Amino acid sequence: MSAIIEEDWLIKHIQDEKVRIIDCRFSLGNPEEGREHYKQEHIPGAVFFDLEKDLSGYAKKHGGRHPLPNMKNFLRKVEDAGIDNESTIVIYDEKEGAFAGRCWWLFHYIGHENVFILNGGYTAWKKAGREVESTVQAYPPKSYRPSFNESIMASLEEIRRIARGEDDTPLIDSRSSERFLGKEEPIDRIPGHIPGAVNLPWTDGVKNGYFAGEQQHDQLAGFHKDEPIIVYCGSGVTATPNFIRLKEAGYTNVKLYVGSYSDWVSYDEHRVEKE
Repeated sequence: MSAIIEEDWLIKHIQDEKVRIIDCRFSLGNPEEGREHYKQEHIPGAVFFDLEKDLSGYAKKHGGRHPLPNMKNFLRKVEDAGIDNESTIVIYDEKEGAFAGRCWWLFHYIGHENVFILNGGYTAWKKAGREVESTVQAYPPKSYRPSFNESIMASLEEIRRIARGEDDTPLIDSRSSERFLGKEEPIDRIPGHIPGAVNLPWTDGVKNGYFAGEQQHDQLAGFHKDEPIIVYCGSGVTATPNFIRLKEAGYTNVKLYVGSYSDWVSYDEHRVEKE
Protein backbone atom coordinates (compact mmCIF):
# COMPACT_ATOMS: atom_id res chain seq x y z
CA MET A 1 0.00 0.00 0.00
CA SER A 2 1.42 3.37 -1.00
CA ALA A 3 1.92 6.10 1.60
CA ILE A 4 1.06 8.80 -0.92
CA ILE A 5 -2.29 9.85 -2.38
CA GLU A 6 -3.12 12.42 -5.03
CA GLU A 7 -5.54 15.36 -4.95
CA ASP A 8 -8.09 13.56 -7.14
CA TRP A 9 -8.56 10.84 -4.53
CA LEU A 10 -9.10 13.32 -1.73
CA ILE A 11 -11.55 15.40 -3.77
CA LYS A 12 -13.57 12.26 -4.44
CA HIS A 13 -13.57 11.09 -0.80
CA ILE A 14 -13.38 14.34 1.19
CA GLN A 15 -16.97 13.96 2.44
CA ASP A 16 -16.58 10.31 3.49
CA GLU A 17 -17.45 9.84 7.15
CA LYS A 18 -14.40 7.68 7.81
CA VAL A 19 -11.92 10.10 6.20
CA ARG A 20 -10.13 12.44 8.58
CA ILE A 21 -7.75 15.10 7.27
CA ILE A 22 -4.83 16.42 9.35
CA ASP A 23 -3.10 19.75 8.74
CA CYS A 24 0.55 19.59 9.92
CA ARG A 25 1.84 22.89 8.60
CA PHE A 26 4.73 24.17 10.69
CA SER A 27 7.70 26.53 10.59
CA LEU A 28 10.79 25.68 12.63
CA GLY A 29 11.68 29.38 12.66
CA ASN A 30 8.21 30.45 13.84
CA PRO A 31 6.44 27.66 15.74
CA GLU A 32 3.05 29.45 15.82
CA GLU A 33 2.95 30.11 12.08
CA GLY A 34 1.42 26.79 11.07
CA ARG A 35 -1.45 27.08 13.54
CA GLU A 36 -2.14 30.66 12.43
CA HIS A 37 -2.21 29.60 8.80
CA TYR A 38 -4.61 26.80 9.70
CA LYS A 39 -6.94 29.27 11.41
CA GLN A 40 -6.88 31.50 8.32
CA GLU A 41 -7.66 28.68 5.88
CA HIS A 42 -7.22 24.97 5.38
CA ILE A 43 -8.56 22.02 3.43
CA PRO A 44 -12.24 21.52 4.32
CA GLY A 45 -12.72 19.27 7.32
CA ALA A 46 -9.08 19.31 8.41
CA VAL A 47 -7.99 19.28 12.05
CA PHE A 48 -4.64 20.68 13.19
CA PHE A 49 -1.75 18.72 14.69
CA ASP A 50 1.22 20.77 15.92
CA LEU A 51 4.75 19.38 15.44
CA GLU A 52 6.02 20.49 18.84
CA LYS A 53 2.83 20.28 20.93
CA ASP A 54 1.22 17.14 19.48
CA LEU A 55 3.83 15.22 17.49
CA SER A 56 6.76 15.68 19.90
CA GLY A 57 7.44 15.58 23.62
CA TYR A 58 9.40 18.00 25.77
CA ALA A 59 13.12 18.09 24.97
CA LYS A 60 15.35 16.94 27.83
CA LYS A 61 19.10 16.37 28.22
CA HIS A 62 18.89 13.26 26.04
CA GLY A 63 16.37 12.14 23.45
CA GLY A 64 16.83 14.85 20.84
CA ARG A 65 15.06 18.10 20.01
CA HIS A 66 11.83 16.39 18.94
CA PRO A 67 11.46 13.26 21.07
CA LEU A 68 8.36 11.13 20.86
CA PRO A 69 5.28 12.65 22.47
CA ASN A 70 3.80 11.15 25.57
CA MET A 71 1.71 8.41 23.97
CA LYS A 72 -1.26 8.94 26.28
CA ASN A 73 -1.36 12.59 25.22
CA PHE A 74 -0.97 11.70 21.55
CA LEU A 75 -3.75 9.12 21.70
CA ARG A 76 -6.00 11.64 23.43
CA LYS A 77 -5.33 14.07 20.59
CA VAL A 78 -6.14 11.34 18.06
CA GLU A 79 -9.40 10.44 19.79
CA ASP A 80 -10.42 14.10 20.22
CA ALA A 81 -9.95 14.51 16.45
CA GLY A 82 -12.66 11.91 15.90
CA ILE A 83 -10.21 9.24 14.76
CA ASP A 84 -10.67 5.56 15.49
CA ASN A 85 -9.06 2.38 14.20
CA GLU A 86 -11.28 2.34 11.13
CA SER A 87 -10.48 5.90 10.01
CA THR A 88 -8.69 6.70 6.77
CA ILE A 89 -6.24 9.49 7.54
CA VAL A 90 -4.90 12.01 5.02
CA ILE A 91 -2.08 14.28 6.20
CA TYR A 92 -0.58 17.37 4.61
CA ASP A 93 1.90 20.14 5.38
CA GLU A 94 2.74 23.21 3.29
CA LYS A 95 4.94 21.37 0.78
CA GLU A 96 7.90 20.11 2.79
CA GLY A 97 6.69 16.56 3.32
CA ALA A 98 8.69 16.28 6.55
CA PHE A 99 6.07 17.50 9.04
CA ALA A 100 3.41 15.37 7.40
CA GLY A 101 5.95 12.55 7.36
CA ARG A 102 6.48 12.77 11.11
CA CYS A 103 2.72 12.53 11.68
CA TRP A 104 2.45 9.62 9.21
CA TRP A 105 5.26 7.77 11.01
CA LEU A 106 3.61 8.26 14.40
CA PHE A 107 0.37 6.75 13.16
CA HIS A 108 2.30 3.75 11.88
CA TYR A 109 4.00 3.54 15.27
CA ILE A 110 0.62 3.18 17.00
CA GLY A 111 -0.35 0.53 14.43
CA HIS A 112 -2.49 2.53 12.00
CA GLU A 113 -1.92 1.40 8.41
CA ASN A 114 -4.65 3.32 6.59
CA VAL A 115 -2.81 6.66 6.64
CA PHE A 116 -1.56 8.71 3.69
CA ILE A 117 0.27 11.91 2.77
CA LEU A 118 -1.26 14.29 0.25
CA ASN A 119 1.21 14.62 -2.60
CA GLY A 120 2.13 18.25 -3.24
CA GLY A 121 0.83 19.43 0.12
CA TYR A 122 -1.26 22.51 0.74
CA THR A 123 0.72 24.53 -1.79
CA ALA A 124 -0.41 22.29 -4.65
CA TRP A 125 -3.98 22.21 -3.33
CA LYS A 126 -4.17 26.01 -3.37
CA LYS A 127 -2.39 26.34 -6.70
CA ALA A 128 -5.01 24.06 -8.26
CA GLY A 129 -7.77 26.34 -6.99
CA ARG A 130 -9.27 23.73 -4.67
CA GLU A 131 -11.81 24.63 -2.00
CA VAL A 132 -10.57 25.87 1.39
CA GLU A 133 -12.29 26.95 4.60
CA SER A 134 -11.49 28.77 7.86
CA THR A 135 -13.79 26.81 10.18
CA VAL A 136 -11.92 25.23 13.09
CA GLN A 137 -13.28 21.72 13.01
CA ALA A 138 -14.57 19.80 16.03
CA TYR A 139 -15.63 16.16 15.86
CA PRO A 140 -17.24 13.83 18.39
CA PRO A 141 -14.45 11.99 20.22
CA LYS A 142 -13.80 8.39 19.25
CA SER A 143 -12.01 5.51 20.97
CA TYR A 144 -8.66 4.33 19.62
CA ARG A 145 -6.93 1.04 20.46
CA PRO A 146 -3.20 1.28 19.69
CA SER A 147 -1.01 -1.63 18.69
CA PHE A 148 2.49 -0.23 19.03
CA ASN A 149 4.93 -1.20 16.29
CA GLU A 150 8.36 -1.05 17.95
CA SER A 151 9.95 -2.60 14.85
CA ILE A 152 10.04 0.77 13.05
CA MET A 153 12.09 2.45 15.79
CA ALA A 154 15.87 2.06 16.15
CA SER A 155 17.30 2.03 19.66
CA LEU A 156 20.29 4.07 20.78
CA GLU A 157 22.19 0.84 21.40
CA GLU A 158 21.68 -0.20 17.76
CA ILE A 159 23.23 3.11 16.67
CA ARG A 160 26.14 2.65 19.09
CA ARG A 161 26.91 -0.79 17.64
CA ILE A 162 27.00 0.68 14.14
CA ALA A 163 29.24 3.54 15.28
CA ARG A 164 31.63 1.06 16.91
CA GLY A 165 31.80 -0.98 13.72
CA GLU A 166 30.10 -3.97 15.34
CA ASP A 167 27.03 -3.87 13.09
CA ASP A 168 26.96 -3.26 9.32
CA THR A 169 23.29 -2.19 9.19
CA PRO A 170 23.08 0.75 6.75
CA LEU A 171 22.66 4.05 8.61
CA ILE A 172 21.37 6.92 6.46
CA ASP A 173 21.94 10.53 7.49
CA SER A 174 19.11 12.52 5.91
CA ARG A 175 20.55 16.00 6.49
CA SER A 176 22.21 18.19 3.89
CA SER A 177 25.68 17.22 2.69
CA GLU A 178 27.14 20.34 4.33
CA ARG A 179 25.89 19.27 7.74
CA PHE A 180 26.85 15.64 7.16
CA LEU A 181 30.41 16.65 6.26
CA GLY A 182 30.65 18.98 9.24
CA LYS A 183 31.15 22.05 7.08
CA GLU A 184 28.25 23.82 8.77
CA GLU A 185 26.05 23.16 11.78
CA PRO A 186 23.36 25.76 12.47
CA ILE A 187 21.63 23.91 15.30
CA ASP A 188 23.54 21.15 17.08
CA ARG A 189 26.56 21.78 19.28
CA ILE A 190 29.00 19.58 17.36
CA PRO A 191 29.27 19.42 13.55
CA GLY A 192 29.67 16.12 11.73
CA HIS A 193 27.82 12.82 11.53
CA ILE A 194 27.44 9.52 13.36
CA PRO A 195 30.32 7.15 12.52
CA GLY A 196 29.32 4.58 9.92
CA ALA A 197 26.57 6.72 8.37
CA VAL A 198 26.14 7.50 4.68
CA ASN A 199 24.47 10.64 3.38
CA LEU A 200 21.19 10.71 1.47
CA PRO A 201 19.64 14.19 1.84
CA TRP A 202 15.90 13.99 2.38
CA THR A 203 15.37 16.84 -0.07
CA ASP A 204 16.46 14.52 -2.89
CA GLY A 205 13.23 12.60 -2.39
CA VAL A 206 10.74 15.49 -2.08
CA LYS A 207 10.58 18.16 -4.77
CA ASN A 208 8.11 21.03 -4.28
CA GLY A 209 6.01 18.84 -2.05
CA TYR A 210 5.92 15.85 -4.41
CA PHE A 211 7.53 12.62 -3.30
CA ALA A 212 10.06 10.99 -5.60
CA GLY A 213 8.74 8.56 -8.14
CA GLU A 214 10.28 5.35 -9.42
CA GLN A 215 12.86 7.28 -11.43
CA GLN A 216 14.68 8.28 -8.22
CA HIS A 217 14.67 4.88 -6.57
CA ASP A 218 17.97 4.03 -8.27
CA GLN A 219 19.70 6.14 -5.61
CA LEU A 220 18.77 3.38 -3.18
CA ALA A 221 20.16 0.54 -5.28
CA GLY A 222 23.08 -0.13 -2.93
CA PHE A 223 20.80 -1.28 -0.12
CA HIS A 224 19.20 -4.71 0.22
CA LYS A 225 15.40 -4.57 0.35
CA ASP A 226 14.93 -7.35 2.89
CA GLU A 227 17.61 -6.29 5.40
CA PRO A 228 17.37 -3.68 8.18
CA ILE A 229 18.12 -0.05 7.33
CA ILE A 230 18.03 2.94 9.70
CA VAL A 231 17.41 6.60 8.89
CA TYR A 232 18.14 9.66 11.00
CA CYS A 233 18.38 13.45 10.63
CA GLY A 234 18.81 16.27 13.12
CA SER A 235 15.82 15.55 15.34
CA GLY A 236 13.78 12.72 13.81
CA VAL A 237 11.53 14.86 11.60
CA THR A 238 13.20 15.35 8.21
CA ALA A 239 14.34 11.71 8.18
CA THR A 240 10.72 10.59 7.77
CA PRO A 241 10.55 11.42 4.03
CA ASN A 242 13.52 9.08 3.55
CA PHE A 243 11.73 6.45 5.67
CA ILE A 244 8.71 6.80 3.40
CA ARG A 245 10.84 6.86 0.26
CA LEU A 246 12.45 3.55 1.24
CA LYS A 247 9.10 1.95 2.04
CA GLU A 248 7.68 3.17 -1.28
CA ALA A 249 10.64 1.58 -3.06
CA GLY A 250 9.93 -1.81 -1.46
CA TYR A 251 12.29 -1.84 1.53
CA THR A 252 10.60 -3.92 4.20
CA ASN A 253 12.65 -3.35 7.37
CA VAL A 254 13.15 0.41 7.76
CA LYS A 255 13.68 2.02 11.16
CA LEU A 256 13.83 5.62 12.40
CA TYR A 257 16.33 6.75 15.00
CA VAL A 258 13.90 9.18 16.61
CA GLY A 259 16.41 11.15 18.67
CA SER A 260 18.73 11.39 15.65
CA TYR A 261 21.89 13.51 15.60
CA SER A 262 20.69 15.91 18.33
CA ASP A 263 20.37 12.93 20.68
CA TRP A 264 23.69 11.41 19.58
CA VAL A 265 25.73 14.53 20.38
CA SER A 266 24.00 14.97 23.74
CA TYR A 267 26.33 12.22 25.05
CA ASP A 268 29.88 13.43 25.68
CA GLU A 269 31.32 9.99 25.05
CA HIS A 270 29.93 9.68 21.50
CA ARG A 271 32.33 10.22 18.62
CA VAL A 272 31.41 12.06 15.42
CA GLU A 273 33.04 12.00 12.03
CA LYS A 274 33.60 14.78 9.50
CA GLU A 275 34.24 14.70 5.75
